[in-house]
Amino acid sequence: MFEGFTTSRIEVNGIGLHVVRGGTGGGPGPAVLLLHGEPQTHVMWHKVAPEIARTHAVVAPDLRGYGDSDKPKAAPGDHTMYCKRTTADDIVALMDVLGHERWHVVGHDRGARVGHRMALDHPERVASFVSLDVVSSQAAFEGMDASLAFSWFHWNLMRQPHPVPETLIGRSVKEYFDFLMSCWCSTPGALTPEAYAEYERCFCNDEAVASTCADYRAIELDLAHDDADRGRKLACPVLVLWGTNMPNRPGWQTGGTLDILETWRERAEDVRGHGLDCGHFLPEERPAEVIAALEAFFAELGAARP
Repeated sequence: MFEGFTTSRIEVNGIGLHVVRGGTGGGPGPAVLLLHGEPQTHVMWHKVAPEIARTHAVVAPDLRGYGDSDKPKAAPGDHTMYCKRTTADDIVALMDVLGHERWHVVGHDRGARVGHRMALDHPERVASFVSLDVVSSQAAFEGMDASLAFSWFHWNLMRQPHPVPETLIGRSVKEYFDFLMSCWCSTPGALTPEAYAEYERCFCNDEAVASTCADYRAIELDLAHDDADRGRKLACPVLVLWGTNMPNRPGWQTGGTLDILETWRERAEDVRGHGLDCGHFLPEERPAEVIAALEAFFAELGAARP
């Protein structure tokens, strides 16, 4: 995977981030930043990144707390360590080190929440934002009904006080991991054995369980930050893609009332998007369609530049 890409460990904000990068900075427009979700790592982009790297510089890090990046220990009650503002600041500092002034941010799952906060806090750096299979956190928690709470049981579990979720998940982490992956993937064979083994290696250990619980628990502070920005819309263009085939998770992302596009239109000036016939893991279940959508979106933005 990631043939021709460079693998590095880069220190920013007092932690080390594992990052792969490739492509050419000489292509049209800004770099493309790929941010993974949970319980995955940068590996989730292995079918997409090489194609995007044909025309753009591509950067795909492991977020703090995930993969082979550092997993700082969060003190009970301190959500700053894993709030999306802190994680977004990590990645902005990383892009500074790599010499990128502006970039397109493509986020899946947790990565989309980091990308949303990044676009709010650093609008001058974000050329566009792509959200893969995510409604905004604020919309989800304010509109949560029984079906959304059921499909998001993991979030409601992991945000419980330390050490309850760490203990419960840690005692059966492999079963928990396998259950999430099987529920969220609707395309047989989409998750390659090599990729799956990497996700399992990186997630199924006590350190990763602790850091991911801290990440989800930080929603308390994330929502406070979102509330402070209530009514403020992203100025950059936004593309939203989502999976429409989630038979094992009824109510996934939207519950019975939310509309994914509308949740983003309430938070951005320029939003477009569509659903794909797959589950949660769009870049692995429908890589060709994701690549086509990204290429068309970036080309449109390039043509619109003065």
